[in-house]
Amino acid sequence: MSYRKPKRIFESAGIVNPNSAYYVPLDNVTNTYKQDIKTMVDQGRYFSMFAPRQSGKSTFLKRFCDELQKDPQYIALILSFQDYKSLESARFYELIEKKIYSQLLLRLKEVNCEKIGTVQEFLSGHHLSDHISFRLLFEELNSIIEFKKIVIFIDEFDGIPMSELENFLTALRELYLEYKEAKQKALYSVGLIGIRNITKLIVGGVSPFNIADQVDLPPFSLTNIQRLYAQYTAETGQPFTEKAVQRVYEESAGQPWLVNRLGTILTINIKPETLDAIDEQDVEKAIQVLLKERNHHFDNLYEKVKLYKETFVEIVFDHVEYNPDDEDQTYLEQYGLIKNKGGHAVVANNIYKSRYVKTLFKEVKAYEDISLQGYLLPGERLNMERILLNFEKYITQIGVNAFYEKKKPYEKTGQFLLTAWLYQFVRGGEGELRYELVSGLGRLDVLLTYKGKKYIIETKVNRHDDLTGIINEGIIQLSSKYLKTEGTDEGYLVIFDTGTLVGSVCKPEYHKVEGKKITGFIIGIGKRS
Repeated sequence: MSYRKPKRIFESAGIVNPNSAYYVPLDNVTNTYKQDIKTMVDQGRYFSMFAPRQSGKSTFLKRFCDELQKDPQYIALILSFQDYKSLESARFYELIEKKIYSQLLLRLKEVNCEKIGTVQEFLSGHHLSDHISFRLLFEELNSIIEFKKIVIFIDEFDGIPMSELENFLTALRELYLEYKEAKQKALYSVGLIGIRNITKLIVGGVSPFNIADQVDLPPFSLTNIQRLYAQYTAETGQPFTEKAVQRVYEESAGQPWLVNRLGTILTINIKPETLDAIDEQDVEKAIQVLLKERNHHFDNLYEKVKLYKETFVEIVFDHVEYNPDDEDQTYLEQYGLIKNKGGHAVVANNIYKSRYVKTLFKEVKAYEDISLQGYLLPGERLNMERILLNFEKYITQIGVNAFYEKKKPYEKTGQFLLTAWLYQFVRGGEGELRYELVSGLGRLDVLLTYKGKKYIIETKVNRHDDLTGIINEGIIQLSSKYLKTEGTDEGYLVIFDTGTLVGSVCKPEYHKVEGKKITGFIIGIGKRS
């Protein structure tokens, strides 16, 4: 048996065509009642589906419509508002008319509808100019077409002109409510697809589309990935080991673009044109190639990460509670960067985490290829004193402007930069880094764990020239709360002091309280006049 060249590819750009690319239908695409899309359409439901870009929405939509139209009762119309946002209302409805009318007549011809002539005559005299004419279109079609069910899917609904958002949604709502109990109706079902949760859109104090079911588009399951890669194996004879597929699933969390891109890298770059099995080690190599790759997928997401980078970093390291009403979390979630996992906000997959944590930390020049050996003490303990003194040198190098927002010292900046610096010492997998962690008697700022040993760091910003008071406050918090709760005898206090000029010599200060050793560092962030 010899290797056979594949007939298809792993698609990572646009809609997947099963004739030219490997394709598997998604599992478990359901509403809150666990009804699948076909059931919802059969029951005349209106629904909204939201998912990040490049997560398979358009492919799912196209393939579902292909299946739906095997039944001659159904007329499936697909619209896309992707580039409509800046249009005037008249042009918006003109384009909708063109798309709806052409698809409607083509489908009526395909199913040999005896009323096609009557429909053509009506359409020639009925033009869409506003939401009222849009609604009247379907009211009139109800009296012309019998036993046909028009289903409209609108992809990239987020691109609708904002001036028409309320009108358009209200028109759909009126059609739904007016004909909800009618068995024969022209506009039978509607699906709005976008990256935002459309059911949350509030216009004029109310949600005009709250009659819709909400559908979440899930990522690939492990079974989906197995079946996808099995298609390549069937064509070429080259297998994937079970552990290799499992590894892809674990690292990508089933994100379709990542799964397909890894499939390409594995079969073209890592182990091409061979019958040798693709194994777990090959997947690790492919991930490293992907992490260093420039592509539109990563570039687009990075622009979103930068807007809420502190929230993103906080989610990376903390058990942050998932809050569907938190603006930052909502934004990151709608672009697929984070998700809800067991009530906590987490980064959507390990590949995004690795890519963007490293990128953000390199952006602030706190990420170096250090030699960990230079920071180790006997017993595989970290030399935290040296680590924090070198952090102070780093602050001197980058300057202090990052600490000032609207001329006020910004506390989160210090935590972000310190976290970036400390991440170097755990990124190899030997440790864990978390900050703003709820711990027993309070919320400690930074907890670094390396080789099983905990290193607790409290951070403060001194804005009011009361340095002694800030030091005492930090010592009390560490000794009486965090060290006791976490069961360790050593802690570290880092104070960003506006009263000390940046670059001033930083000397460790040692404090003993109730058998606890606390080492303090005063890091100057004061500006020169």
